[in-house]
Amino acid sequence: MRRGSVFFLLAVCAVPSGVYAAAMPATMVVTNPWSRVTASAGSAAVVYLTLRDNGLPDRLTAVSTPVAAHADLHVSRMVNGVMDMDPAGPLPLKPGVPLSFSPDGYHIMLTGLTHALAAGEQFPLTLQFVRSAPLTVTVTVQPMSYMPPDASGMGAMAGMKMN
Repeated sequence: MRRGSVFFLLAVCAVPSGVYAAAMPATMVVTNPWSRVTASAGSAAVVYLTLRDNGLPDRLTAVSTPVAAHADLHVSRMVNGVMDMDPAGPLPLKPGVPLSFSPDGYHIMLTGLTHALAAGEQFPLTLQFVRSAPLTVTVTVQPMSYMPPDASGMGAMAGMKMN
């Protein structure tokens, strides 16, 4: 290998990957990020939202928030008549196809809350992707009775009455 090629290769590898991500246009769109109130800091919370990729195919790899020690991608599904929840991810994102996070599917589980979440409170949530730059959105905490305007993605839970 020629000496000039080696130096070029070293220079390219030395540039942090975030430099390239920051130069890419924002292609991810998040709508209606929300959570429900919690009883205490020790309880878990869940975040729901809709994510749409308007760029190249990508994958959602991680989430984080300062209001919880851990934020994880999970999926709930009915198995033999019982609702089952498992870790999920990375989640593939297809351009133009929305990915809904709802009680009967994908959701973001928050554990180790720093405080109880109160109705009306807002907190940041950062989504990490393979290709796209990280995206921070504002999550609004809703009362326990809240149902999103379009509950069509809520499956069997759409008709449930929450107290």
